Amino acid sequence: MTREEIQIEILKILKDEFEIENPGMDDDLREKYHFDSIDAIQLLIEIEDLLESELTMEEKTSAMDIRTINDICDYIESLVKERP
Repeated sequence: MTREEIQIEILKILKDEFEIENPGMDDDLREKYHFDSIDAIQLLIEIEDLLESELTMEEKTSAMDIRTINDICDYIESLVKERP
């Protein structure tokens, strides 16, 4: 999965699941869109669906510092590289 494919999927998820349209790639999701912990859990579930595998507790914990779409893309990109 390329970064561009990841970005397209994340933007689709944000639009479909969270009604966030045309966000800036470096917008702070918490500040600008009031993205809260419940939203973060839902996003992790969507990421698991995207990757077609469950995240480990360590992988979920490492997602706690995510603030922007670029952060999300970096996170998924690193997961894809680490997995077979």
